[in-house]
Amino acid sequence: MSINLAMAAAVKGANIAHSHTWYANFGGHLSKLMWSIPHVMTIHSLEPLRPWKAEQLGGGYALSTFCEQTAIEGADAVIAVSHGVRDDVLSCYPKVKPERVHVIHNGIDPKIYRPHLSPQTLAGFGIDPDRPFAFFNGRITRQKGMQLLLAATLKLDPRHQVVLVASSPDTPEIAAEVDTLAQRVNTERGNLVWIDRFISREELIQLHSHATVFVCPSIYEPFGLVILEAMACETAVVASRVGGIPEIVVDGETGYLVDYNPDDTDAFTTKLAGRIEELLDDRVLAKRMGKAGRERVVKNFGWPAIAARTVELYDSLLA
Repeated sequence: MSINLAMAAAVKGANIAHSHTWYANFGGHLSKLMWSIPHVMTIHSLEPLRPWKAEQLGGGYALSTFCEQTAIEGADAVIAVSHGVRDDVLSCYPKVKPERVHVIHNGIDPKIYRPHLSPQTLAGFGIDPDRPFAFFNGRITRQKGMQLLLAATLKLDPRHQVVLVASSPDTPEIAAEVDTLAQRVNTERGNLVWIDRFISREELIQLHSHATVFVCPSIYEPFGLVILEAMACETAVVASRVGGIPEIVVDGETGYLVDYNPDDTDAFTTKLAGRIEELLDDRVLAKRMGKAGRERVVKNFGWPAIAARTVELYDSLLA
């Protein structure tokens, strides 16, 4: 919060303040009050929908929720990164007027995220470049559903490779839970490659490019930027049908969506495994979906169109 105050002091002379996430939203709110300028805040996720953060942050979760609520209720405009997030904003914060909430998707640079093959990179990580593999890249947190993917992996044909890039667990308890599942996968079926450290963007793009299918088993995903990165690399996607993901993945065209029910995770992991295996067994289908995915990213999620919509919003507030 002290950093937010410093941010507000530093924007003297600006015509508009635009903040992203609760880390900076309160700074945007203070800027609005101090300098009488409009505040635009982009919502990437909502604190009330991430209750597991109380396990991670304790009282810090109450503080982050306060910062978000204060800022969102006072903002001149709220940018939701998906229609799903817009619905969540209006549900979680009923004081926010619907006309102040605008949907502008996130984007990526498809000139950076594009197919880039490197068998040497795969070999360096212990991945067989001649065999298909499913790929996951994400934080070790309950939100990203890594535990669900490991449970689904136990239901896959053992000949298939599964590659995980995941590190920095939220809590020691989650770390232990995931480690126990990973050990079980290694014991019962093998063919699990877990890269538990930070890797370069270039290496990440190369892993995306070689993967037959990218898996996003999140239980909460306001948008899903990592899915765009995979699709831009011409990788088919299997993902949870939650949050903003259905606005990115076209079911049956760029990948598959799997319904998530927190009361029946066994059914979810079974269906998830089935869709993953379908693509691992049919590389022609996976390649076709991957091509369609990149076309969708280039057409709908490039930065120029997103920047233009953001400028239009700024102009409307300054008119």
